[in-house]
Amino acid sequence: MVNPAVPIEKKRLLGNPGKRALPGEDAVVLHQDSVVAPEDLGPAGLRLWSRVFGEGEIWISSRLDVELLERTCRALDRLVVLDKLFEDDPAERKTVMSINETEKLLASNLGLLGFTPADRARLGLAEIKRQSKLEELLARNEER
Repeated sequence: MVNPAVPIEKKRLLGNPGKRALPGEDAVVLHQDSVVAPEDLGPAGLRLWSRVFGEGEIWISSRLDVELLERTCRALDRLVVLDKLFEDDPAERKTVMSINETEKLLASNLGLLGFTPADRARLGLAEIKRQSKLEELLARNEER
């Protein structure tokens, strides 16, 4: 890609060098509660799931992106199994082809979920910001 997309966070840090209009504060994505992982995920899939919902990949929607994330976690679990098959017989062409296809699928899904700064910018996310306890209490107070 000749000119990769620059995340809004970086533009704000640099002082908006292009002087283009940036999204307003209403485009800020706030932290959300975690979602329980499916019980039948393997260790690698569970690790990815916990990184996404437990450690702060907060632009992932707990309502809209769960299915794609689940499929991505399952593909990661399959890749672990395929890697073990490859260790047993590295000359098996079907295993190598399956690994390549699964890696392509994983890369595509991770891009769709916005796991690089360029992907997040392409998805239109302005900023990623955790809501502080004070902001959370003020928001609850305003709702009442």
